[in-house]
Amino acid sequence: MSATAPYAGPSPIRRPVAAAALLAALVSLVFGLLLAGAGPASAHAALTGSDPQDGAVVDTAPKEVTLSFSEAIAVGDDSIRVLDPSGKRADTEAEPRDLSEGGTVRYGVALHSGLPDGTYTVAWQAISADSHPISGAFTFSIGAPSETTVALSSQEAGGGPVGVVYDIARYAAYGGFVLLVGGSAFVLICWRGGASALPMQRLVVRGWLTLTAATLVMLLLRNPYTGSGKFADAFDLAGLQSVLDTKPGAALVSRLLLLGAAALFIAVLFGTYARREDEQERKDLTFGLAVGGGVVAAGIAATWAMSEHASTGIQASIAMPVDVAHLLAVAAWLGGLASLLVALYRTPDIGSAAVRRFSAVAFGSVVVLAATGIYQSWRQVGSWSALTGTRYGQLLIIKVALIALLLAVAWFSRRWTGRLTDTAVASSGAEVGSPRVEVASSRDEVTSSRAEVGSLRDEEEDAATEPETTAPAAPDEASDDVAPERAAQLARQQAVLTATKKKRIRDADPERSGLRRSVLAEAAVAVVLLAVTTMLTSTEPGRTEEEAAGGATAATAPAAGGPVNLSMPFDTGGQNGKGTVRIELDPGRTGSNDLHVWIDGSDGEPMDVPELKLALTLESKDIGPLPIVPNRLAEGHWTASGVQIPMAGDWKVDVTVRTSDIDQVTIDKNAKIG
Repeated sequence: MSATAPYAGPSPIRRPVAAAALLAALVSLVFGLLLAGAGPASAHAALTGSDPQDGAVVDTAPKEVTLSFSEAIAVGDDSIRVLDPSGKRADTEAEPRDLSEGGTVRYGVALHSGLPDGTYTVAWQAISADSHPISGAFTFSIGAPSETTVALSSQEAGGGPVGVVYDIARYAAYGGFVLLVGGSAFVLICWRGGASALPMQRLVVRGWLTLTAATLVMLLLRNPYTGSGKFADAFDLAGLQSVLDTKPGAALVSRLLLLGAAALFIAVLFGTYARREDEQERKDLTFGLAVGGGVVAAGIAATWAMSEHASTGIQASIAMPVDVAHLLAVAAWLGGLASLLVALYRTPDIGSAAVRRFSAVAFGSVVVLAATGIYQSWRQVGSWSALTGTRYGQLLIIKVALIALLLAVAWFSRRWTGRLTDTAVASSGAEVGSPRVEVASSRDEVTSSRAEVGSLRDEEEDAATEPETTAPAAPDEASDDVAPERAAQLARQQAVLTATKKKRIRDADPERSGLRRSVLAEAAVAVVLLAVTTMLTSTEPGRTEEEAAGGATAATAPAAGGPVNLSMPFDTGGQNGKGTVRIELDPGRTGSNDLHVWIDGSDGEPMDVPELKLALTLESKDIGPLPIVPNRLAEGHWTASGVQIPMAGDWKVDVTVRTSDIDQVTIDKNAKIG
């Protein structure tokens, strides 16, 4: 931000107040990040458990392999592959079955029967709900571990050359958005005369071109980025169609449509609006452009919010509009800073009033960033340990440090702006900041420029005393004796002389030069800040990383007390309605468990029943009932794999047994699990 709000004189009160306000905004942002509250959230899906577990050795071959994730994912035919020791597919190669229930996200693939003993490799790849590809692999063994010839690629999902190009496009898209939205806002709000300035037009148009090109590249590379990793698949029509059916694909297409509307906005801003002379008409058109441009800018920002971190996890309906506000504030701040830099270096006519207006916009942007940043950090970090112990948290600390540095440099810019205001008022006496007030009004302060202007005036007077046939006429007053080509050449020379004169006067102003150097330093820090912000959007949030680590720890921790065994007699009241239910929950702890249920009749022999259902309830935490429907494995023997126990406690196990069409009973018993 260029905190360059000028002040009328060196007020001893206003400077401390403004500085304190900036400091308060920064402190609130920092403490909002550090003192983030706790609560469940998910973004950037992670594997939280599996059955069999990583490194497990099972006695008999399982019928299927299941994987549990921290959030919803999108899977395809080959999202989960099970490979035998020789590298051949051990699964049926069918699309993974969705076994999710309640708040547990779980997918499974069936295995071939009669698998031999040895070590098996499970490789998986999917797309998380926030659009990022994820992948991983683990092993388990049947009977005993063995050597395996499986060699999986070390390249992560979304990596390789395709991933590099895709990431470059992501960075370019954010940069283009900042220049497009921030540059347009700078012209409409801070410096309306900039609409006719060619450097400002180029800045905004280049922002639009960059964002459009980057969006097209991301749309074409989306299929290989989340799949094969081969550039050739960018033009696979079937793959492109599948991308369009996804949330990220829809967001990219929506962005392209909105960029079409943005092109119309740019044409009006630098065309009709720039040529408008009537003040009332210009004011009305400003309002219309502000409303229309604001809607388009918010829509483009929403294409990120609807497909990335804000779209998943807790309070998504709140997080998405907050993310839109955050992106718009970043664009107004950093894009306006880039516009100010271009105006100071490339245009002679910008005055301190425009800088003052931008300072107000920038300060408001910082306030919005502080408020939205606190909320986003609460969702994505959540704890001190995640702030310092995860890559996301460490990047967030770097971002806050860069904001602090940017505000420090902005303080110097503000001081230069104050001096610039005093000099302009004292020297010209004209209305500062008017887009049509030329910097040449201060030529009396610059000796070299005054001499040049005087020489030009003498030449004009000498030309006026010569006969009309030899006077260099203006382009619109060219005489019959002066060729149009010569008149055009004279006009170009006069324009160059005028521009050179203004540039010399501008460069000779020490306050303006100091402001340019300070804003250039701000822009350099802002570029790094934008890069770090873009990295955050592709990094797994700290809260999710800790949850995944905790889930993995729970999945591989040994059982504290061994399997949970229960014996529960029942009587449905009908004929042959008496018996005993025996339950084994292995390993009897939090995470994934295998459930076995045996039913013995009153004679002690295995007993078949038409229906058997179970449910788990942790009444102390108001969790459950969590339903379990086991599958019949043999006479009197039912089983269920991947039974998730979310936390340790005294769980109530409800068992419903039906022995006929009308005879049924539900029995329960408490068990300490975990």
